[in-house]
Amino acid sequence: MFKKQIFILAIISIMLSLYSCDTNTVYNEHVDLHSYGWPDNKSVSFNINITDTLNPHDFGLVIRNNTSYRYSNLYLFLLTEFPNGNISRDTIECMLANEEGKWLGKGWSDVKENKILLKSGLRFPLTGTYKFLIQQAMRVDTLNGLSDIGIFIEKDHN
Repeated sequence: MFKKQIFILAIISIMLSLYSCDTNTVYNEHVDLHSYGWPDNKSVSFNINITDTLNPHDFGLVIRNNTSYRYSNLYLFLLTEFPNGNISRDTIECMLANEEGKWLGKGWSDVKENKILLKSGLRFPLTGTYKFLIQQAMRVDTLNGLSDIGIFIEKDHN
């Protein structure tokens, strides 16, 4: 009897974990920025293999900051190296707090997570490995108050 209950509980757990998987997620990785800060001369790198050039995707950043972060926004440089070697560079402003200073991200503790959509309906022009380099552009030597930064790519559900 006890073995049967454990078996049923294991089956239910597996079903729930499969149900909770997000089938729209193509890529979702984060890099820990450490508690000692993010130097302005250090880039965070992501190498992403893209195989789908037909379907549209949502592309963006996930930024986790703690409430000791001094600014309401975050400026970033995003360098994209395409599989054919071409390079593009963008400057991005991410709003992390509103005008009244209230944090915009989700989270119950002192850590807030912001999922920032950069491009909706993106069709990657080439298959292969894309290299994304992210560098903080806040005009300070070392930026404190950020815990990690990541990139997400999801199937566009529109």
